[in-house]
Amino acid sequence: MIVIGAALLGAIVGGMTARKRNGKPADIAQYAAVYAIAFSLLGLLATLLIHRASV
Repeated sequence: MIVIGAALLGAIVGGMTARKRNGKPADIAQYAAVYAIAFSLLGLLATLLIHRASV
C-alpha cells in the first residue's frame, strides 16, 4: 500500500515539476514516470524496513 501511494505521489510531484519548468506534454509524462519509479523504490524500502522491524 505504501508503494502505490508513493508512486502516485511521485507522479504528481514529477508532473508538477515539469509543468513548473514549462515542459511539453512528453516532458511532463517522462518526469511523472521517473518520479513515480523513484518514489516507488523509496516506498518499497520503507515497506521492507517496517516489515522487518515488526517481525
